[in-house]
Amino acid sequence: MRALLVVNPAATTTSARTRDVLIHALASEMKLEAVTTEYRGHARDLGRRAADSGNIDLVVALGGDGTVNEVVNGLLHGGPDPDRLPGLAVVPGGSTNVFARALGLPNDAVEATGALLDALRERRARTVSLGLAAGTPGTEDEAVPSRWFTFCAGLGFDASVIGRVEQQRERGKRSTHALYLRQVFRQFLDEPHRRHGTITLERPGAEPVEDLVLSIICNTSPWTYLGNRPVYASPEASFETALDVLGLSRLSTPAVARYATQLLTSTPERGPRGKHAVTLHDLTDFTLHSKVPLPLQMDGDHLGLRTSVTFTGVRRALRVIV
Repeated sequence: MRALLVVNPAATTTSARTRDVLIHALASEMKLEAVTTEYRGHARDLGRRAADSGNIDLVVALGGDGTVNEVVNGLLHGGPDPDRLPGLAVVPGGSTNVFARALGLPNDAVEATGALLDALRERRARTVSLGLAAGTPGTEDEAVPSRWFTFCAGLGFDASVIGRVEQQRERGKRSTHALYLRQVFRQFLDEPHRRHGTITLERPGAEPVEDLVLSIICNTSPWTYLGNRPVYASPEASFETALDVLGLSRLSTPAVARYATQLLTSTPERGPRGKHAVTLHDLTDFTLHSKVPLPLQMDGDHLGLRTSVTFTGVRRALRVIV
């Protein structure tokens, strides 16, 4: 098997020595080319090269969810085709690793490498759905290029939190769950639209859902992890269906206390609920419009401000070795 290993040297939970050990383990089982990323977007460029080469069977992403997202966007730059494109494998190296853990992989890089080698020997793979987001035609965002996401996206409050976390990381702070929780609290205090949302969700054949403050789009479940605790924003979401949405129309202090408690105690059978919560399952096409520009995030990456984003859920988009 011919494989390309994309290594993020800034991966927060692997050392240079650990990465060398993993590279040697993988190279013992396949014809491996290992490339270390050197700039933002490099993993995407490497994924694109692999998709276009015609002689690479597998791309292995060693890093966090951001590295995986870039590789996926490179692989799918010409559109999904699981039977033609190289397969994807993931060795988790980030702080949360939602995509890898949602696939059932160990959260430890060494154990995940062992699981990957077992899967290759046993020829185990699955095809998964993905989400695609693009600027909406006829709006000021129509020129924004489309982008794939593997496990979640968000417009509004949660994207603002991620933007705050990225600012803190640029100042030298470590990416920890405590850092995220602090930024959630600070965003709540500063959120200008928490009582009167600006987001409208439109989908074919249904009435619009208006005045949302928060909109979380899930391609799988759980939505994220707090340490070892999974958090289920949309428990029914899965890699076999299209996209699920959790929308909240109010973030007053009582509402935040209620929904935060529901998220922290959520299970695969029960997520957030209440008169200010909207839950939608298995959507293939919908659009989020906002009266004011709001932050957009995909797979935990802050992508700037948007006023209108069109989402598509694409089944059987990618073949993953698990």
